[in-house]
Amino acid sequence: MQPGFDTAVLDMALAILLSLLVVVGGLFALLASLGVLRFPDLYTRMHAASKAGTVGSSLLLIAAGIHAGDLATLLRALAGVVFLLMTAPVAAHLLAKAAHQSGHRLDRSSVMDALSRDAEKSHRS
Repeated sequence: MQPGFDTAVLDMALAILLSLLVVVGGLFALLASLGVLRFPDLYTRMHAASKAGTVGSSLLLIAAGIHAGDLATLLRALAGVVFLLMTAPVAAHLLAKAAHQSGHRLDRSSVMDALSRDAEKSHRS
């Protein structure tokens, strides 16, 4: 063992890092659930669920992978994060587009409907 090297300090730093990842990930998940409950329409709710939910889940996965102490588990957790980051926004976009095409209206507080037929006509001219 090298002089001046204390494993207790390293263990404490790792515990603090994991605690921060879990707390911040939990806060993002909480904010996502509050957004789903409080936002006025389907589109803003989906935005909250896909963005904040993805970040929260990713941070929690990273914390679990680091806590496991195994490189294979950490790599699997990172693969899960990459999968979440690649699929959740695309899925939310496709669901929102399908909801719009089926006639689900935006809330009155929405500023602009970029997919409406009137907006398409104004962009063409």
